[in-house]
Amino acid sequence: MDDLRYQVDLLTALNQKLKAEERMYRLFFDTSMRAFLYINYENGTAETLGSFDKFFDFTINEAARLPELEDYFSEDSVENFRRLIFVEKEGKDRQALDLKLKDDKTWVCVDVSVFKNEAGEPVEKIFSFTDVTKQKQHQEELSYMAYYDYATGLYNRNYFITKLKDFVDKAGERNAVVSVMLIDIDDFHHINDSKGLVTGDEVIQNLGLFIHDLTEDNVIASRFDSDIFCIAIFDPCGHRSVDTIYRSIKEYLSKPMKLTDMTDESVTVSVGVAEYPESSDNALTLINCAEIVMYKAKRQGRDSIKFFDTAILNSFLKEVSIENKLKEAVTGSGFFMNYQPQFNAKNKRLRGVEALLRWQDSDGNLIGPAQFIPIAERNGTIFSIGDFVLNESIRQYMEWKKKFDLNVILCINISSVQYGKPDFVPKVMATLNKYGMNPELLELEVTEALLKEDFKQITDKMLELRDYGVRVSLDNFGSGFSSLALLKGLPVNTLKIDKSFIEGMLKDDASKVIVESVIDMAKKLGLLTVAEGVETGEQLDYLTEHTGCDLIQGFYLGKPTDEAGIEELMLRLV
Repeated sequence: MDDLRYQVDLLTALNQKLKAEERMYRLFFDTSMRAFLYINYENGTAETLGSFDKFFDFTINEAARLPELEDYFSEDSVENFRRLIFVEKEGKDRQALDLKLKDDKTWVCVDVSVFKNEAGEPVEKIFSFTDVTKQKQHQEELSYMAYYDYATGLYNRNYFITKLKDFVDKAGERNAVVSVMLIDIDDFHHINDSKGLVTGDEVIQNLGLFIHDLTEDNVIASRFDSDIFCIAIFDPCGHRSVDTIYRSIKEYLSKPMKLTDMTDESVTVSVGVAEYPESSDNALTLINCAEIVMYKAKRQGRDSIKFFDTAILNSFLKEVSIENKLKEAVTGSGFFMNYQPQFNAKNKRLRGVEALLRWQDSDGNLIGPAQFIPIAERNGTIFSIGDFVLNESIRQYMEWKKKFDLNVILCINISSVQYGKPDFVPKVMATLNKYGMNPELLELEVTEALLKEDFKQITDKMLELRDYGVRVSLDNFGSGFSSLALLKGLPVNTLKIDKSFIEGMLKDDASKVIVESVIDMAKKLGLLTVAEGVETGEQLDYLTEHTGCDLIQGFYLGKPTDEAGIEELMLRLV
């Protein structure tokens, strides 16, 4: 009897232990935020554990009902879930897949494990369901960052290049064309400087979203850099041709952008186009070719489109060669000065000399300033070159001053980039003091291009120079930026009339009217006038007899020459 009671107590204790363990395991499953489905193939039963009702609104108690779960997965995930149901048929004991539920929002990791008997037959199977929506969203965000630009939704540069390579490969197989358009917002830094980075970002986003609407299967686009976009077109034709897309962009930008701060912003773009296989046979070089002509469009006035060709390539290669030689020359030698005399129109007496920079490159070739100065302005070597011109010209002038004691004017051309440096005026005055030159004998020549910059900053520097006694001349007047409206506010002493008008004044009435009008206007403003490029006696006679021009400069009275040539001229005047 005691033995029987012992057995009963033992069974009771074991049963209580099992119930406690079951409660423990159920608590574990219920608090794990995961759902479990247990399948027993020997008796055909099924049991759910954990947060099963979080994912599915019915309970499975029979193994045969397992396929009913397919209805809870999205159309794209059903096939993969079916594979998990029959995972053992693929010879696998375990497999996990991320699947999307039918709400098209929730992602679930479904992990299946199969347990077999000694004969290798499946007897049990456990499904584990875990909500991985946040992880998938994070992965998608990382993936988006890897391939797309957040502000515009366009491809980023790296992914765009990959897609462009695919275009080029496909074009090679099909003997097709790929066009690449590089689009740069003109003067974008002015938008950022004047209205702030937030406005600049909005302009970028607006244009980017418009370009995004132009994309399709054979048209891809990228925000390539801060304010640069790139479009690639496979087999361009019809509505997806370069011309059509460019016209669409131009039409969009023809009206000012309406910004969120209730202001308008007018935007133009410069576009460069290169095509496979004509321009290049690889993606990166195609982009480089498009970039070359894009910057050419910017340098030639902006708001235009340029197409890459062999002539442009040769011009670019020549510029690269000059740029490389410039960098060598700045640290070495090769620069020297010539001087061109300037005469009073009435008595033909020497009024002054203009310092003209010359450069002989490492190969012995003479390269004109019109070729290398724009390149020097772009790559920053203009500052070293400008310092050389300022020092060498003033040094040479003071040697002549001591030797001949002539109070003629020294004219020096100043780059707009050089003029814009904050230390420009102090540097000029320091150089004058270094050589002991009277500031009143120096005239600095600036071009009309300078007037596109900050007008107040320009005039403030001119006023500061004038206070020191330095004269300022506006060079090439009439050839570029329309400056008539600003001229009355500029503290300049002299206007130099561009030689293109002097060349044409005896051939066409328009040039003659312009020359006469400029000289008359200058006199009324109290300015001296210089006629550049006077090469014939007829031109000189007309200017002196009919216009009242003050000063003459040109080959007819004096060609540019070296120091020895100027000294010969000064000897005749002593």
